[in-house]
Amino acid sequence: MDGPVIDLEKVELSLGSGASRVHILKGMSLQIEAGRSVGIVGPSGSGKSTLLMVMAGLERADSGVINVAGLDVAAMSEDQLAVFRGRNIGIVFQSFHLIANMTALENVAVPLELAGHEDAFERAEAELAAVGLGDRVTHYPAEMSGGEQQRVALARAMAPNPPLLIADEPTGNLDEATGRQITELMFEKQVERSMTLILVTHDHALANRCDRVVRLQSGEIVADAPQLSEVAQ
Repeated sequence: MDGPVIDLEKVELSLGSGASRVHILKGMSLQIEAGRSVGIVGPSGSGKSTLLMVMAGLERADSGVINVAGLDVAAMSEDQLAVFRGRNIGIVFQSFHLIANMTALENVAVPLELAGHEDAFERAEAELAAVGLGDRVTHYPAEMSGGEQQRVALARAMAPNPPLLIADEPTGNLDEATGRQITELMFEKQVERSMTLILVTHDHALANRCDRVVRLQSGEIVADAPQLSEVAQ
């Protein structure tokens, strides 16, 4: 596509009402080119996760331009957004968000079925094999380690082959060694599939794996550089 895959212009978002109203995003403008990896860093409460949710259409901004994959996300209905996400955005959360009473195979197949893929289970099995879980397809989340559950979540996010992968603290609930494995796998697949990766993290080493690091402070971008060492920490 021509132009950036993410194009935000003067995005404003506040939550709550009255005296408890909090200004989360303050005139946020950000452009991200297709196929790049971008780390989003900043202290707790700086708006990192909210920014991801706005990009994915999971949170509605009060004002501003939000174009993702060449389409105006702010103008879409909830039903349109659901279809758009299913085709264009894979999301990996810190807490896995797997469906407890479904096997790994079923968890990965669900978004494919919702998107109308007739070969949903075949594709799901291939994705699980791609993340090293070919022998765990019939296991339920409770029967898997945290690292295995996050691999299932990554397979689910990548199964529709979206152009955009969003990850919100994907290693936050994992030990250091397991987190490193998930990191390697995520970047390997991002490059292999030419996806754009937007990664929120508190891990500076992980952020520096990205092509670019954006630092937020109190709902504003305060630095944007190729390496975190060049960003005021």
